[in-house]
Amino acid sequence: MNSSTGLPENVAGALCYALGWVTGLVFLLIERRSAFVRFHAMQSLVTFGGITLASMVLTALPGAGLVMQQFLGLLALILWILLLVKAWQGERYRLTWVSDVADRLLSRMGPLR
Repeated sequence: MNSSTGLPENVAGALCYALGWVTGLVFLLIERRSAFVRFHAMQSLVTFGGITLASMVLTALPGAGLVMQQFLGLLALILWILLLVKAWQGERYRLTWVSDVADRLLSRMGPLR
């Protein structure tokens, strides 16, 4: 099945992670048909938006903040690869806690048009 972007759902789902929260936001705004793509877009936005905010906070901490920021960067890379590959494979891979937040936010947005 194609998404409203004209791309196959697995391609659009993977692209939701391509540039982190930025592409998640773009696909969340433009996708009208596919619950699969909207889920991956919101999960990308929550995951990488949260990592970006945490990284900004850690920047303000001297010493240990740098070490924690390095760890967070490695975690972000691992998650980015995992989520991109899972979406490409057509899997609705759910990150613990993050996917629950994504589901709640999507339900507040209302049904697909």
